[in-house]
Amino acid sequence: MLSIAHSPDADDVFMFYAIAFGWVGLNRPFTHHALDIETLNTQALQGVHDISAISFGLYPLISDQYALLECASSFGEGYGPKLVRKKTTKLKRNFKVALSGRYTTNALLFRLHYPHARVIYKNFLEIEEAVLSGEVDAGVLIHESILDFHPDLVVEKEIWEVWCELSKSELPLPLGGMVLRRSIPLVQAIELEKKLTQAINLALAHSKLLSSMLLERGLVRVGAQHLATYLDLYANASACQLSSKQLQALDILFNLGFRHGFYPTPLNTQAHLIPKRYHALRFS
Repeated sequence: MLSIAHSPDADDVFMFYAIAFGWVGLNRPFTHHALDIETLNTQALQGVHDISAISFGLYPLISDQYALLECASSFGEGYGPKLVRKKTTKLKRNFKVALSGRYTTNALLFRLHYPHARVIYKNFLEIEEAVLSGEVDAGVLIHESILDFHPDLVVEKEIWEVWCELSKSELPLPLGGMVLRRSIPLVQAIELEKKLTQAINLALAHSKLLSSMLLERGLVRVGAQHLATYLDLYANASACQLSSKQLQALDILFNLGFRHGFYPTPLNTQAHLIPKRYHALRFS
């Protein structure tokens, strides 16, 4: 039984549910699990699922166990997670901050940019309240939380801005992607990636229908307006296949992490993708 895991975030649900609804068949039985992204990151370290959504910031730590898929990726271009504080709060050099998980990409970038901050980790749904209550001085909002937060909060810094400063570029901000267990035979791996890509293309082609089905069944955490806005940001044509700019951005992210001691070895993204050309060579 194939185990597939994704987050309950709106774009992950949207990209996967063409499979869950049977619009695209995988030709093999599977179970699917919707779990918080940091839970998925931790489970990926343990090798729990065959296919899983992860934070890109985790990938170099699991690259020996999992190949990186070219589909179902999320990047920000001028947007992304937000560091927020109360309007009345002035942040000191060692301010206390809530992040959504040790292995998330935003946590990696935050820690590189704010090395003196005192970090605690919380479920992302609890971060806004932690800032409002004064438990922390600031917090990084992710997922749909970036669209609608309490009016007493203001944005101190966009993680997009942090990324641009650290990468010395305006390349897309890498956030999350999908990985596939390396022990799956290569021909099967190629076919599974093809099916996942087909599901995203089908979801995009029938976006209004799929969105209404997700809303009617209570499968997303937001209403129709925010769902449409969020899908425009993260579930679009760029999620179907990694572009040259996205690959370049991932190389920079992984190099940043290596140079600052977060990863044990450097990593070239292209070398960790599934070699789809194998199928044509094998069956030509």
